[in-house]
Amino acid sequence: MTNTPAIPVFRFAPSPNGELHLGHAYSALLNAKLARAQGGRLLLRIEDIDTIRCTPEFEAGIFRDLAWLGLTWEEPVRRQSDHFAEYEAMLQRLIREELVYPAFMSRGEIRAHIAESEKRGRDWPRDPDGAPLYPATDKALSPSERRRRIEDGVPFAWRLDTEAAIARLVKPLSWTEFTDETLSATNEIEARPQDWGDVIVARKEIPTSYHLSVVADDALQGVSHVVRGRDLYAATGIQRLLQHLLGLPAPVYFHHRLIPGPDGRKLSKSFGDTGLAALRENGATPTEVRRLVGL
Repeated sequence: MTNTPAIPVFRFAPSPNGELHLGHAYSALLNAKLARAQGGRLLLRIEDIDTIRCTPEFEAGIFRDLAWLGLTWEEPVRRQSDHFAEYEAMLQRLIREELVYPAFMSRGEIRAHIAESEKRGRDWPRDPDGAPLYPATDKALSPSERRRRIEDGVPFAWRLDTEAAIARLVKPLSWTEFTDETLSATNEIEARPQDWGDVIVARKEIPTSYHLSVVADDALQGVSHVVRGRDLYAATGIQRLLQHLLGLPAPVYFHHRLIPGPDGRKLSKSFGDTGLAALRENGATPTEVRRLVGL
């Protein structure tokens, strides 16, 4: 089911693990522009489930940069780190329905397993981001062996059994994608969660992951329009699967263009010269930032 409330709800959802750059500015400004044009609401969400890399200093920088750009949003701001119990409840549902399993292989063990397979001439499959798919070894473990390892304190993550999840579909999944930033026309896009293999949905110490928390938050906040970067286009496939499994509504999507860095590649938080704080300190104005991102 698609989430289409009477008043459209947009959101900008940065992670406070670095300073905002021009790409973030474009996404935030575009969400604000579309919310105004649609007579909708704009939410700000702080995606801080990574409690190691995310810091209060970076979060303060997000508020400072967005205020400098002239943006306003509804209060209160949702911080994901305040809502682990909600994600835990959704994780427990997936556990009860045997749609996830504990995965014990370390990064080194994964690399060794894949290297051994490739020695035998098999090209190991990779996800749309280029990462190798998780080996199926742990899915063959007996329930007693899984319990033993967990009780012995072996580190693990909860991974989605994507094959089992897809088997429960009664029809193929898709999502509605706007064709451009005017939001005037849409296409229906086939969701391909199988391309991602068995993704992590939670870790032992953190009861969620990006994929799980983002679908939970969009549903709990009533987000109807997800406007985000093109780099997350393929990830929508696995998120649509989670929405289906958890009975959550599906927003409509627009995956916007990315702002290139000085070398033509996608911007990252390591590009200091395109960070909003650095631009502001060097005398740039919000109007100039809007011009730089084409808004």
